[in-house]
Amino acid sequence: MIKIMQYGEGNFLRSFADLYFETLNQEQGGYEVHIVTPIPGNLTRFVAQNNRYHVILRGVDAGEVVERPYEVNVLKQVIDPFKDPESYYALARDPELKIIVSNTTEAGICYHGEDRMDDFSSMTYPAKLTLFLYERFKAGLDGVNLMPVELIDNNADELSACVSKYIDLWKLPEEFRRWNEERNFYSNTLVDRIVSGYPRDEQTRQHMWDLLDEQDELMSVAEPFGLWVVERKGALEQYIKEGRHNIDVVLTDDVGPYKKRKVRLLNGSHTNLVPAGLMLGAETVYDCMQDETLSSFVKNTLDEEIIPFVPGSEQFAADVQERFRNPYLDHQLTSIALNSISKWRARVLPSFKDNYAKNGVIPKWLTIGFSYLMALYARVEEGENGYFAKLPTRTIQVMDDKPYLEHFAGGGSIEAFMSDADIWGENLTAYEGLLKSVLTNVEKINAGECLL
Repeated sequence: MIKIMQYGEGNFLRSFADLYFETLNQEQGGYEVHIVTPIPGNLTRFVAQNNRYHVILRGVDAGEVVERPYEVNVLKQVIDPFKDPESYYALARDPELKIIVSNTTEAGICYHGEDRMDDFSSMTYPAKLTLFLYERFKAGLDGVNLMPVELIDNNADELSACVSKYIDLWKLPEEFRRWNEERNFYSNTLVDRIVSGYPRDEQTRQHMWDLLDEQDELMSVAEPFGLWVVERKGALEQYIKEGRHNIDVVLTDDVGPYKKRKVRLLNGSHTNLVPAGLMLGAETVYDCMQDETLSSFVKNTLDEEIIPFVPGSEQFAADVQERFRNPYLDHQLTSIALNSISKWRARVLPSFKDNYAKNGVIPKWLTIGFSYLMALYARVEEGENGYFAKLPTRTIQVMDDKPYLEHFAGGGSIEAFMSDADIWGENLTAYEGLLKSVLTNVEKINAGECLL
């Protein structure tokens, strides 16, 4: 049996990694996924359905409009480590565990020097992982293959570096450090599939249930396209099979070119579009692409400010825009907006910097996108159950790192936020003309003017 510890129970991993392992199970058997929840959660739906659910792939595949349901039975258990730490550490001591997959968003792979070994509830994912791996080391077992899918550059290298820092912080044995460095294999990865998740509107939800001929509270909707690029390390080829297995899987010595293309064109376009779409009244990516102004914004940004710095990406850019126009994907802008600040830094800032370095001026379309982002966050207010922003057409919940939300809810300025190198990795106001342009643009947005 090949067991996988999956850190995260969200729609993406269940519609991507779990569907892949389910496909391998049907082809050859021998896979089990054990989910660990990153925060205390309500597992009622998983219990009620015995961890069984469906993924429906909807969209255009090879020119054909499709709606394909897949039943997923690969989930063995879903563990809440906050309530059931013994099951968490029992998994660490399982010799059949071979793979760890995680998706904690761009903000999840980080190091906090104040984390304590005896305070599991407040520590970061890499800290929790360090405890998990230490338990495995103490059990005298071999290491595992770690395949984080967070959308940051060199995601596995960053995760490994964080684990090393926690070994230092907690003064763990040098023997454990050597075991971690020599027996665990951290593979950088790239993932690509647009997942809209559980249908929010009743009509679509009922249509899916009719398609399945049952009511599934865990079902998730995604596009047919799927790509998983994984850095080849250790004995990975024994467990991860290349080729088409519902998604296309590529094992390579260099994930970099694949990642740059995907993060900048697809994810960067998403992140640059979402604040403008929200402020202009759109609810989904499809809504944006049906709007001539917003779809032109996407195309102009790609053509003028992203494609020139990603060689050979023209066809991928065309594919991205076609995927955005998938009428079946209810890809909510509010879902994409989760952790927008770290996403902008990881997905958009590199293109912004390339443009500035080459041309000596701030790029027009990326600056407009960032202006809409600042206009959105400047409207954040603290409510009874979180943080919210009042938009021209509706009020939305804004979910991001609490210090960011507290800054704006407490009346903090855009200038102070842009100049904070801890947030962006640098002082954004150092780019000539950026601060002035953003402040002017935000005034226009607040006055009801469209910048596009």
